[in-house]
Amino acid sequence: MTSGSLPRVNDPAHPSAADRTALTAFDGEGPVAGWLTDRLLPVGVEALDRRSADRADPDFLHSVVHQPGTVAVLYSQHRAAHAGEHLAFLPAHSLPAEWLDGLVVYLGQLPQERTTPHANPGSDVVLVILPEPVEPVSAVMSEPAEEGASLLPEDTNWAGFRESGSRLDVVEAGVLLEATAIANWHAGHPRCPRCGALTQVVHSGWVRRCPEDGSEHFPRTDPAIIVTVVGPEDRVLLGTGARMRSTMFSTLAGFVEPGESLEQAVVREILEEVGVRVTECQYLGSQPWPFPASLMLGFTARTEDTVAQPDGAEVLRARWFSREELAAAAGSGEITLPSRLSISRALIEHWYGGEIAEPGSAVSK
Repeated sequence: MTSGSLPRVNDPAHPSAADRTALTAFDGEGPVAGWLTDRLLPVGVEALDRRSADRADPDFLHSVVHQPGTVAVLYSQHRAAHAGEHLAFLPAHSLPAEWLDGLVVYLGQLPQERTTPHANPGSDVVLVILPEPVEPVSAVMSEPAEEGASLLPEDTNWAGFRESGSRLDVVEAGVLLEATAIANWHAGHPRCPRCGALTQVVHSGWVRRCPEDGSEHFPRTDPAIIVTVVGPEDRVLLGTGARMRSTMFSTLAGFVEPGESLEQAVVREILEEVGVRVTECQYLGSQPWPFPASLMLGFTARTEDTVAQPDGAEVLRARWFSREELAAAAGSGEITLPSRLSISRALIEHWYGGEIAEPGSAVSK
């Protein structure tokens, strides 16, 4: 590929022979060509019905909060309330009035076909953001069934997605990611970027409106590409980022710049970070990563280059692996791979053709 040219984007429905070799997913029965499967992605395609058409109604949120069956997720200081191993879904109408007078966001309606602990299928879910986490002993229902009954279960614990995501089901994980994303946005954008005035929360928590100039501001999402680079002999190129521990090897990633397509970002980021020119790329799947507001867009890219030169700033080490070499290095503990909560791990195992065992980890059968 000549400098500055765009990569060829293959049709996922008609992969080339090279694609069929390099782009594999594990569906439980064997390697197949195609996009990332639900089994590999840390958050599945199932999601809440966000009822975006209803959220603009100024009475909608109040009505939903006070109707029987609506459940609330409590969130504070980057952590959500959990009941044991699951996300805590609490009866919204029983929450203390002072909590409901604060920042409340409508998240959506749970799928009808999925059973989730502590919530009925089809329940509406709201997010209640508190100044600080509360303990069961200090949380008392506004309308308790018994005098002094605690609202929070005794096994309540507060955790963020990185701590609890691996033990949640796909619906709970999706709820927690959405809650984290919208809570981060509210925390970081209390004022109007035009005039500096404190904004008012409207549209059931999904818009902030400036009372001075009338401008409306919406949640921000920053697109970032994340790539498995596959070279000659189907070897994969992984790198150690400046913020990673020294044994960690992961896929390469970077933010999409203004006026840039996703494919252009893939070409630019790989060249900038490791000096490798990719010749083709293919989109595989995505994952919200609200730390603070990213949407990770997964690609695979091919190259004929065999030498990678880390830039020393974003990437400190770069290394080529065959499937056998990667399995051996991960299995012995010589290197560590990203958590299965991240699309990075999904991309690596998509290329590998199955799950990669590490010390102390279980591989699904």
